[in-house]
Amino acid sequence: MRCIVVDDEDVARMVIKDFVERTEGLELVADIDNAIDAYNLLKKEKIDLVFLDIEMPQMTGIELVESLEHKPQFVLVTGRNDYAVKAYELTITDYLIKPVEYKRFLQAVQKVENNFSKDVLDTQGKEDIYVKADSKIVRIKLNDIKFVEALSDYVIIHTGQKKFIVHSTMKGIASRLPDSEFSRVHRSFIVNINQIETIEDMSNIIMPNKIIPIGASYKTSFFKKLNFL
Repeated sequence: MRCIVVDDEDVARMVIKDFVERTEGLELVADIDNAIDAYNLLKKEKIDLVFLDIEMPQMTGIELVESLEHKPQFVLVTGRNDYAVKAYELTITDYLIKPVEYKRFLQAVQKVENNFSKDVLDTQGKEDIYVKADSKIVRIKLNDIKFVEALSDYVIIHTGQKKFIVHSTMKGIASRLPDSEFSRVHRSFIVNINQIETIEDMSNIIMPNKIIPIGASYKTSFFKKLNFL
């Protein structure tokens, strides 16, 4: 998960930065000493998690959360406990009191990971899939999905008109899609068999506005699913 640390106190910021760097699965994108610079970064970068102080000059941590339309997950890190109600109203993932111990930090990270695990909901036997994209739960009809593409720690679900960036692995999303209609054809692609137009040279799938390669290790299982004459 891509994360940033935002705190105007140098020592407190360095402590959380060290915790992040020691924890597998977390990638530190930046440590920032004010909320305004954090706001500007969050408008440009795809960030999964923000460790955020509350009381900072010019813009508080609470004001930062409220100012964002598309919100990552936030873990508040503060010396005060009287913001807990406000944090609950803003659906903050966790609330850490300084000084933070590493064990408590890991508990917060686990809560974040649990939230991500709920982003793609079970769809076997259903006609649609619900995903969390840009802090919203979105319903996508399975028939509308043309293909799924890997993007680092995310997948991009391509439909006819839109695309949705979802925090998931390819293995995770594949397990949620009906096996009879979707096939993994490459380490970076899953295709909707019903959306295939043609296949060239048994090695490339022609989709609307996209050519998708067929990986050697996926060929056998993929062609078994096709209804050849």
